[in-house]
Amino acid sequence: MAATISGAANAADPENTLFMDLEYGRVVIELRPDLAPGHVARIKELVRQKFYDGTPFHRVIPGFMAQGGDPQGTGMGGSGKKLKAEFSKEKHVRGTASMARANDPDSADSQFFICFAPAPFLDGKYTIWGQVTQGMEFVDKIKKGSESNNGAVSNPDKIKQVRVAADVKG
Repeated sequence: MAATISGAANAADPENTLFMDLEYGRVVIELRPDLAPGHVARIKELVRQKFYDGTPFHRVIPGFMAQGGDPQGTGMGGSGKKLKAEFSKEKHVRGTASMARANDPDSADSQFFICFAPAPFLDGKYTIWGQVTQGMEFVDKIKKGSESNNGAVSNPDKIKQVRVAADVKG
């Protein structure tokens, strides 16, 4: 059952806060336009189009991260718009939301990941766009894959919905 956090009253900056509802509860993500203004703008655009609603966490590696944002659920799909990298000196710590990408630094699209634990080997190589501020215990419950198959998840958990806090009434 989803947590019952209502509206923007729970968000420091409602325009730069996401509510991601999972089967287990609500995850609150503080967006970081100071680090990645282009990525944050695109993510908010996709959220407002309800792009992420129903998409699976298709790649989940225990102790590392949960990856989602691919409407196909294969790790090969996206929204069709590549983003220019916005790397920063910010660290990948527990709860960091960062963009997934291929070998090309400018290949991020809609796929993202949330770190379960610090991942310093990613620092400066992936665009950080947010930080989980509430509900990390729900991220921890996302169904895991195994390291032996690169974290692929059969019958994966899905995002119920994502909303910009400023758009939530109540």
